[in-house]
Amino acid sequence: MKRLLITFFCQLLLSFGIQAQDQIPNVVSGKIERIANFQSEYVTPRNIDVWLPEGYSEANRYSVLYMHDGQMLYDPDMSWNKQAWNIDDVATELFKTDKVKKFIVVGIWNGGQTRHPDYFPEKPFNQMSKVEKDTVVAQLQRVGRTKEIFNPQSDNYLKFIVSELKPFIDKKYSVYADKEHTFIAGSSMGGLISIYAICEYPDVFCGAACLSTHWVGTFTKENNPVPNSMIDYLSRNLPKPESHKIYFDCGDQTLDAMYPLLQRKVDSVMVSKGYSNENWLTRYFPGEDHSEKSWNKRLNVPLKFLFKGN
Repeated sequence: MKRLLITFFCQLLLSFGIQAQDQIPNVVSGKIERIANFQSEYVTPRNIDVWLPEGYSEANRYSVLYMHDGQMLYDPDMSWNKQAWNIDDVATELFKTDKVKKFIVVGIWNGGQTRHPDYFPEKPFNQMSKVEKDTVVAQLQRVGRTKEIFNPQSDNYLKFIVSELKPFIDKKYSVYADKEHTFIAGSSMGGLISIYAICEYPDVFCGAACLSTHWVGTFTKENNPVPNSMIDYLSRNLPKPESHKIYFDCGDQTLDAMYPLLQRKVDSVMVSKGYSNENWLTRYFPGEDHSEKSWNKRLNVPLKFLFKGN
């Protein structure tokens, strides 16, 4: 298991920034519009790839799905591991059957070397003791995730989405700007920042899809304070279930092997906070691993849950 994690992690490090900055992903339906090197006061500049479904029209209004790791969403030929979520394919099929309300996808590229601090929930980290913080930093340094003292920047990352990117999208595209039509999604650390986003901005996001959520934060379960800190944070900050929808899932292979027991603890918190099958769904996928291929296979589940049609 340890060797597998090290190999996987090294592949992730090598992947940062591989996709060419000027290439537009190919999609099977609809089209991609790129906002290149979107400038921000809060995070490093990054590309934003907006997917507009087939038949997109200014005469209609659409919901919005903000997604992290935008490099990996649309075109497997352009990703480092030749895999992608292929969300354009999945959404298009769902639209054909009227199973979901139509939406656009705002694919936010990760910042490469800033990905981990951008996605690591800041308040749960700050509530740790100094010894616990030092433990997290040491664990991340051992696997090369950071050379310096690790400082999460996720509060700034969320400010970028909420106060800079969302107003831009609301103005440029024919979308609903209200909470009821605004959603956020990601996998792994992207899942972690998605649940953090809906907790920090419950008046902005109605729903969050968190696939293979990386509850460990680092890359070991041993002597790791991150899961307990996240669970404590969620117990105090989950938004009201009456007006929000939250999706979790995980497999049990590769990195996902660390998640099922932790996800069950999170599920207990969800129940204690009043969530039911009306507004919360956790799914387990035995045999599935930590990859875009696996997330693509089950992506229809959270999309139908969040964007359920009439």
